[in-house]
Amino acid sequence: MNMRINRVACAGTFLLAASANAAPLPQAGGGKFEVSFPGSVHAGTLTGRVFVVVSTKDKPEPRFEAGSWGDLGPFFGVDVNALAPEQIAVVDASTPGSPVRSLREIPAGDYYVQALVNIYTEFHRADGHTVWLHMDQWEGQHFNRSPGNLYSEVQKVHLDAATGYDIKLSLTKEIPAVQVPADTAWVKHIKIQSEMLTKFWGHPIYIGAIVLLPKGYEEHPNAHYPVIYEQSHFSLRTPLGFNTEDPGVSPEMRARLSDLNRETGHEFYESWNSGNFPRVIAVTFQHPTPYYDDSYAVNSLNNGPYGEALVKEMIPYLEAHFRMIPRAYARVLTGGSTGGWESLGAQVFYPDFFGGTWTLFPDSIDFRRYGSVNAYEDENAFFEPGHTWVQVPRYIMRSSEGQPEITIQAFSQMEDVLGSHGRSGEQIEIWDAVYGPIGDDGYPKPLWDKKTGKIDHSVALYMRDHGYDLSYNIRTNWATLGPKLRGKIHVYVGDMDNFYLNLAVYKLEEEMKKLTNPVCDCDFQYGRPMKGHGWQPATTASLVKWMAEHVEKNAGGDDTKQWHY
Repeated sequence: MNMRINRVACAGTFLLAASANAAPLPQAGGGKFEVSFPGSVHAGTLTGRVFVVVSTKDKPEPRFEAGSWGDLGPFFGVDVNALAPEQIAVVDASTPGSPVRSLREIPAGDYYVQALVNIYTEFHRADGHTVWLHMDQWEGQHFNRSPGNLYSEVQKVHLDAATGYDIKLSLTKEIPAVQVPADTAWVKHIKIQSEMLTKFWGHPIYIGAIVLLPKGYEEHPNAHYPVIYEQSHFSLRTPLGFNTEDPGVSPEMRARLSDLNRETGHEFYESWNSGNFPRVIAVTFQHPTPYYDDSYAVNSLNNGPYGEALVKEMIPYLEAHFRMIPRAYARVLTGGSTGGWESLGAQVFYPDFFGGTWTLFPDSIDFRRYGSVNAYEDENAFFEPGHTWVQVPRYIMRSSEGQPEITIQAFSQMEDVLGSHGRSGEQIEIWDAVYGPIGDDGYPKPLWDKKTGKIDHSVALYMRDHGYDLSYNIRTNWATLGPKLRGKIHVYVGDMDNFYLNLAVYKLEEEMKKLTNPVCDCDFQYGRPMKGHGWQPATTASLVKWMAEHVEKNAGGDDTKQWHY
């Protein structure tokens, strides 16, 4: 689940639903924005999606609110196809918006407005499909911070749908390149071109890793180490929150950390650097895709062979360049939310390659609880079934006290504005891209219609039958998976996870308890009461110790000697 807040046909028949090259639809009141860019900023044409963002404040810049959750200003999006310099893209009353559907719904008043464009790249994929998507620039698919994307100055304007308006915005600024942090004695940054992914996408594709070294790594050149592979969203941060600096925390943040059993990054550093802490290497992967900030670390029809790229390209590269023990028992997994699904998914899809997973608050791992939706039985994702006279909305987010916050319908609407053809770069549509089949247009076939909520059960069954419903995968393949997974699965989640992710964990545990020959010997723990997204049963330092104890238990005596000093 996404804790960060942002986010075909074949060649010759590429259609964009609301192309700015076509004449704008007639307006029925409201107003319009005319967005263009000068040739001095970008000499060629642009294909992508143009946004106009409206805010009641100018700091932070309105563009940084586009696609964010919560009570933030509206934004509107329109596709553009080969837009030339000084050519106009029109955002008007017919352009879809979120959270309001139209410019007509904005109350009269003074606002700050800003335009930007998310630029797409044409990919001629190895599967024969030609698609246009945003090529990540090592920013993690944050289109409002992506290098090369263009944006306008912030303007203060008066909007009044009753009288109408015509506001011109020029994309005169270009987002600069990402600055990757420098290597240190503790932290190393790796980035390689993946041959497998480059072949699939028909375009250079890169994957990376951030490596955190143990205390004494340089002083003990003969030592070799087990590795904790932390799965997560794309980030330039150091694994496990490690931070040599101590910025301090507010009392409110200290209370929040305590509620989730977490420590600060500096407190974790002090543990890592202490005399009796386990000597292990920690690695965070970086694998943004043209659909999202993260591939979910498995192979898929829409994303390509990311699972194979990590297991057969990235990890062998790391093991060749760092003193890692290249054996399954010494490769363990962890991660939370999206990284939680990935950590369990990698263990299930590659049971002979990894030695155990400590999975935290994972994205839905049983699709009978796809958040709060039953993907196989429900007809509509937006509303609870079984009601005749009322419509009961379903939610994708709540507070840890149980207060519903964001409906699935509103979130789907937001994704629909962020991008057509599954190109929102957001949470529901990356699940479509990772788990689902390819549609006739070459883009991911959605599990549900983002406008109506109608569920396509053929997509749900595809997801299940191809292994992405991890609970179904495990229990239907237990005869072969059981001997490989016994004692290796640890799953932790709060009882009031803010994204309802605890519901699928309950289902998984229920199924695991039924397994025999062998028994699962799994570890499930739940944070109670009212523990939300991010809860873990112990501090990160304690979790590392648990993983190290597991590794040592499964290591041979000679191997153990390699990493103890």
